[in-house]
Amino acid sequence: MSAGVEVRLREEAERWRKRLETEMEGLSGEDEFVENIEAYYADSKHFEERGMLVESFEALVWAWSWLEIGRRLGTVEG
Repeated sequence: MSAGVEVRLREEAERWRKRLETEMEGLSGEDEFVENIEAYYADSKHFEERGMLVESFEALVWAWSWLEIGRRLGTVEG
């Protein structure tokens, strides 16, 4: 991966991670949804610490997916 792509991927992941952190404040709802959101968020941080940037970003996408689907179904609030 080129240095430019790596920098951009890190920046995008950080931007979306911060937004997710804000969205997760006061999050409540069906345990399965909340647990998956939190797990994918944690996975993202884990992967980034190990330099696995694509996997880190993918985990963020999954966390956001669980959050958005949960909200649309009415099983997640916050």
